[in-house]
Amino acid sequence: MASERIHLGSPDHVNPDINDMFVRHNTADELTGGLPTGVDDELEIVHERVYAVRAFRRGFDTLVLRGAVRDQKPAGLYIAGDPESLTVHHMIVDLTIAVPSLEITAVDVVLDTHPHSDCRGIEAHYDNLVGLSIARGFTHKVRELFGGPRGCTHTTALLQAMAPVAIQSMWSFRVARARQSGHDSPFTGDNRDAAIASNLNSCHVWDEDGEHVAQIRAGGYVEVPVWIERRYRELGRDPARWRG
Repeated sequence: MASERIHLGSPDHVNPDINDMFVRHNTADELTGGLPTGVDDELEIVHERVYAVRAFRRGFDTLVLRGAVRDQKPAGLYIAGDPESLTVHHMIVDLTIAVPSLEITAVDVVLDTHPHSDCRGIEAHYDNLVGLSIARGFTHKVRELFGGPRGCTHTTALLQAMAPVAIQSMWSFRVARARQSGHDSPFTGDNRDAAIASNLNSCHVWDEDGEHVAQIRAGGYVEVPVWIERRYRELGRDPARWRG
């Protein structure tokens, strides 16, 4: 049986308009409304898929993720004269995750809009996620358990999009802990070592043999993220404070 749905609400501060996501604000692309090269506003949109994932902290030992995927067809494409866009897929997944182990402890999967009457019969199969780590080998395990005829294509794709959000959320946990200790930065005390360890070999910047990591291991400061530095300056604050 799927777990009882968690009512997480819809935070007012989150902008539901996704159009801004398609604009590369640091380039001239901002002037074209985010259209890709070779596409003008007279061309017809034929499909839109949107993934959305929100992470919620329950104390310091639980992370709750709600993810959704939605496919829509533009108005009038499938049903002539229809003035409304048509939702063809809408799947919602709730994952409750223990911290710091990142083990999934509860799952709720709902196929809210689906093409076939039998689609929802696969929902309970996703309870097999319970006990898995959302960090170690998660993508491979999801494909093994739910790939192809063993699951719902769209729900499985959503799960693969949700896993990185869980990892990113650990930074928020560290910031919250640091804030309790009177610091702005997660790179203080034990938090510093944990943050560095969790990022090793996660991308080219955090290559354990690279210059960035070598500088930190030599006792240097962890670089202030570009977006933190920019926002601090907009607020008239010194970005160096974020280093702790």
